[in-house]
Amino acid sequence: MSKMPSLFIGHGTPMNTLHHNEYTEAWRQLGQKLPRPRALLVVSAHWCLGESAVTAMAAPRTIHDFYGFPKELFDFDYPAKGDPALAQQVSELAKPISVSLDHEQWGLDHGAWSVLAHMYPNADIPVVQLSIHAQETLDYHLELAAKLAPLRDEGVMILGSGNVVHNLRAMQRQAAGQGYDWAERFDEAVVQQMTTAPGDFVNVLRHPDYANAVPSPDHLIPLIYVAGVAAAEDSQLEVLTRGCTMGAISMTSFGLGAQSYL
Repeated sequence: MSKMPSLFIGHGTPMNTLHHNEYTEAWRQLGQKLPRPRALLVVSAHWCLGESAVTAMAAPRTIHDFYGFPKELFDFDYPAKGDPALAQQVSELAKPISVSLDHEQWGLDHGAWSVLAHMYPNADIPVVQLSIHAQETLDYHLELAAKLAPLRDEGVMILGSGNVVHNLRAMQRQAAGQGYDWAERFDEAVVQQMTTAPGDFVNVLRHPDYANAVPSPDHLIPLIYVAGVAAAEDSQLEVLTRGCTMGAISMTSFGLGAQSYL
């Protein structure tokens, strides 16, 4: 069995669940053209804790972790099954890093289902989510990612969902399809780093536009997991989509082992 591709998707706003645009169409194409995974391990920007945890319930609930959006979005349900056995495997592979099993607290948040609604609209592939340990260092996330890399040999797709640039305070809705100069510069710097030496992720933190582009690291950390898998295999990431929108949001997405199928 060849290795299952790993992805980082720039998910943008929850409304992309309902929208059809160049990015959501690209997600649909990924779901149609990539090998079908037996399960999905998702690292979403929207589950941050003081620990690493993995959803271990058989039927994760659909979490609507936002406000101020249309009722149609709150009514959206993504009824994918969980995979308790995979959750247990994630916890075992991570040792000595502690990854606790969450049997009832979380589920699937919009970082996961806004993308999966397009990639796998039938919700017929089991999904587990891995939390972001908000109090740990970049090296911690890279190490944990490397420990999880063997899952690619077992048909598990590791999918990070966030955004390279995510500054809601600077966002301008009238600037659809456009990015501020600093957003474009930082996005380009991350593309250069991921396509050459993803294991040296720390370099992007030194970029002069980092503070504007990443006022909080939660949306960037899911990319570390895909970069860490690539580094563990001495590989580089491929660019799947490029672009900024609303001034301060990057929709750039990356793949590991995906390009040959597209």
